[in-house]
Amino acid sequence: MKKLVFSLALLSLVFTSCTSSDSDVITTPPSATGEITGDVTVSKTYTKGTYSLSGTVRVKTGVTLTFEAGSIITADVSNGTDALLIENGGKLNISGTAAEPVVFTEKSKTAGSWGGIIMFGDAPIVAGKMADGTPITTATSEDGTNIVYGGKNPAHNGGSLKYVRVEYAGKKILDGNSEMNGFSFYSVGSGTTLENLVSYKGADDGFEFYGGTVSAKNLVSYGNTDDSFDWQDGWQGQENTNWYAYQTGAGNFGMEIEAKSVNNAFFPKVSNITLRRAAGTVTEAGNPLEIDAIQFKKEGNGEYSNIVISGYTSTNATAVRIQDAATQTNQVATGKIKMLNVKIADATPLWGAGATTFTATFLPINFTTSTSANGAILTPGAWAIVDGVNLLSNL
Repeated sequence: MKKLVFSLALLSLVFTSCTSSDSDVITTPPSATGEITGDVTVSKTYTKGTYSLSGTVRVKTGVTLTFEAGSIITADVSNGTDALLIENGGKLNISGTAAEPVVFTEKSKTAGSWGGIIMFGDAPIVAGKMADGTPITTATSEDGTNIVYGGKNPAHNGGSLKYVRVEYAGKKILDGNSEMNGFSFYSVGSGTTLENLVSYKGADDGFEFYGGTVSAKNLVSYGNTDDSFDWQDGWQGQENTNWYAYQTGAGNFGMEIEAKSVNNAFFPKVSNITLRRAAGTVTEAGNPLEIDAIQFKKEGNGEYSNIVISGYTSTNATAVRIQDAATQTNQVATGKIKMLNVKIADATPLWGAGATTFTATFLPINFTTSTSANGAILTPGAWAIVDGVNLLSNL
């Protein structure tokens, strides 16, 4: 077992007196440095500082890892596969603020250089069905760690992530089949708090949910080269709001929604969504069909409201695509997909089908358009600024 190396270099505190009170004001906050590596086997708090991340750091069951506001954690592609992984039963608490977010970045500032934040829980999933129709309730992770996930604890608590930014993640694993995202949530439960998170210029999805019941508020997916938001395995978070995707350079779907071809009675809910695609943005691998704002496939479903979509005007692109006939029959026609108050801000086509063997048709009550929808509402601040660029400027 590797040791967790942690060194502190505390700067002296400078106190100045206030003219309006007798209290002291700290003008130079403490700053720590050190390397984070190996398994975290004892609960630990990292004070505000600058740290390096080396290898896949695993927060073990029963252990809580905490980072204070303003901390910067830097991975390095030259030392192998770096990632921060929270095992089922472990917790990650990050208490950033709008002015002092906690930033996970990579030394070379190259997309796909590390594995981002990966969290495992034991909330329910639906990973498919057996020949007799019985649901499959466990699966193996696709991040190269081959961890089995899925359980019966919808209230699983993996900790609290507030004002966290992950940059240049989405590492592809050498086996050709495994990949990581900016944020990966496997079977994470509703007891977990996810608020004000940014996934910036990764080489895979910005955020991916693998089943579970967790909800997420105030998300920014900016410049990720695969999908901005993606989920599978019957994810069913109910209190999601204020999601913003800005695709630039390269990117596939704004939202890719699937449920492993299982006709299910549950679904997620997301309100206040803005999906924008910058002019000239191409698909990740040149696939002309992976270019829609929202794609439903393999019986993915859900309720989505107050949506603004723009920039999906290239050939083959559409605002909402139903990719296969089973999704049309079992999800659209039965009202399990609801698109409410959708505003198309340009010439993006409204909806389409993925093949010529069926027609995508919504009941009017389940697909409503609006000229007044305003999409995501997010508070500006340092949490959404990278190298002087305000990520919310196109919101």
